[in-house]
Amino acid sequence: MKTTTRLALALSAAALVLTVGASHAQDRMKIRIGTEGAYPPFNNLTSAGQLEGFDIDIARALCEEMNAECEFITQDWDGIIPALQAGKFDAIIASMSITPERSEQVDFSKKYYNTPPAIAAPKDTDITGVTKEALAGKTVGAQGATTHFNFSEATYTDSDIRAYPTAQEYQLDLANGRLDAVNDDVVVLSEWLATPDGECCKIVGTITPVEEIHGPGAGIAVRKGETELADRFSQAIDAIRANGKYQAINEKYFDFDVYGG
Repeated sequence: MKTTTRLALALSAAALVLTVGASHAQDRMKIRIGTEGAYPPFNNLTSAGQLEGFDIDIARALCEEMNAECEFITQDWDGIIPALQAGKFDAIIASMSITPERSEQVDFSKKYYNTPPAIAAPKDTDITGVTKEALAGKTVGAQGATTHFNFSEATYTDSDIRAYPTAQEYQLDLANGRLDAVNDDVVVLSEWLATPDGECCKIVGTITPVEEIHGPGAGIAVRKGETELADRFSQAIDAIRANGKYQAINEKYFDFDVYGG
């Protein structure tokens, strides 16, 4: 074969590789992910404005598994589902519990973690449990539009239930004596109690989840009807649990299996 012919073939092959590579880059799925950025240790904004937390690391691992280019968008919790429906982002990864009520508005992946709720109160509290009777006459705070607020309203009917825009705001009121107790995920409460701001308080007990209110765990929400995207997330969850990436992220934040039963 002549040198010029070999050179021409080599150049053609190189051009084909570049073309295929460019095509694959163009075909890479782009996913905008909505998250709250105010729910440590699951998702939080640092002082430098960077997102961090279990939700964020899991989202990045899922995007890598799906060969997707992902962008994070922060959104206040009480408007996060309407923002998804309006097209502000394509999926919610923000510790959103899979509940029957939400499933009427969005579709979900399978769960990616499941931890129980709990009640926290000041260290000198006379509250000795998490029952309706134990909290009767007490003022109980919870983040609005959450399963914890819904459970509190449905269960603690002899208590004054107050909704807060963020976890940080109910924590401040509990620390300052404006609340008798608060209801949230046990991990979120434990994280706060381990900080100087949370030295005021303690967990008085965990709550047995109610399936109709709490659901089977936290999942990834997508717009109604976009089941293919939800399925891709579910497959990616299975994949990172199988290849060890999930366990590595789990161990970064927790000393127990956050996936739950």
